[in-house]
Amino acid sequence: MTTNKAASRMIAAATGIVMGFGLAAAQAADPVKIGLLTTLSGDGAGLGVDTRDGFMLAVTEAGGKLGGVPVEVLTVDDARKPEIAVQAADRLVKEDGVSLMTGIVFSNLALAVVPKVTRDDVIYVSSNAGPSQLAGAGCSPNYFNAAYQNDNLHEATGAAVEQAGLKRMFLIAPNYPAGKDSLTGFKRYYKGEVVQEVYTKLGQLDYAAEIASIRAADPEGVFIFLPGGMGINFVKQFDQAGLKGKIKLYGPAFSFSQDILPAVGDAALGVINGAQWSTDLDNPANKAFVAGFEKAYGRLPSVYAMQGYEAAHIMGAGLEAVGGDVANRDGLRAGMKAAKFDSVRGEFRFGNNQHPIQDLYAREVVKDDQGRLVNRIVAKVFDDHVDAYAADCKM
Repeated sequence: MTTNKAASRMIAAATGIVMGFGLAAAQAADPVKIGLLTTLSGDGAGLGVDTRDGFMLAVTEAGGKLGGVPVEVLTVDDARKPEIAVQAADRLVKEDGVSLMTGIVFSNLALAVVPKVTRDDVIYVSSNAGPSQLAGAGCSPNYFNAAYQNDNLHEATGAAVEQAGLKRMFLIAPNYPAGKDSLTGFKRYYKGEVVQEVYTKLGQLDYAAEIASIRAADPEGVFIFLPGGMGINFVKQFDQAGLKGKIKLYGPAFSFSQDILPAVGDAALGVINGAQWSTDLDNPANKAFVAGFEKAYGRLPSVYAMQGYEAAHIMGAGLEAVGGDVANRDGLRAGMKAAKFDSVRGEFRFGNNQHPIQDLYAREVVKDDQGRLVNRIVAKVFDDHVDAYAADCKM
């Protein structure tokens, strides 16, 4: 009897071990949950759609995996409203149990969401918004930016305008964090006279008053940061007012991104814009990305699509480093920081504040051999550019 009882206990213990291994294996096989919170409705929805499509292309190309690890992407619309974004992020973290997040387009939403989710030990990889507050003193080990710091592309444009020798510029941006960063960045490298600096309502679509002010000020050039529908309307109205060809128009990539060029039409031809990437960058990874995106979605990728794609690959670098063990936060962060993947930008690395150190370019809107409006690189403006706030980050 004693022997039988002992044997029974041994069998039960062995069965428990086997069941434990089985449960561990099942848990290990569970996909890593990623929250993709972005703008999919209302003004600015096109930017979120491109972000989502770029991210999902990377997942699809890898057979539902990133870094060889199965992933489940939970996509949520923030409707470009901070209160909705905060509530959605809270659900993704507390109810859905995401380990990683990405997707926010607008900086006011990022400032509302990112500090809280990173304090909750979720790793956030920005696919667009790069407010100065999160690049400097507010940097976090759990925050990476796959795109840029907000000032960067405006800095490139400011430097290009300075190199072109324009002496008098009129500046326009929406009145929100990225708008303020944009004009700060432009003025950091443009040393001429700013005849007027105007902050408009975010989402504004009628620019009659601003165009009247431009006409009265008679500058040599106008710099705009007006992403999405804002930029579409401004450029069309600028052209309709007869100012195209009389006053040179400049902006960052967002205001002349591939997603809006078809809607703007020929009014965008000849505009110079600053960017960290272009469809015509000559490297194998970029050629494959552009061809793959066009095949999957029937359109050329925008800078937002590229940034979503790269955010996915940065996450993949981290997941590969830890074999999918997202509980190993230190290893996951280290894998992302090392950024071991083939970037469509060519060379890519993170600075101390986990924002990109990257080349920046001036692009011109032209027509390609199929008659499509596209951007083409006309000059490299900066090599290995470091953002202005990295020194304030104590990491």
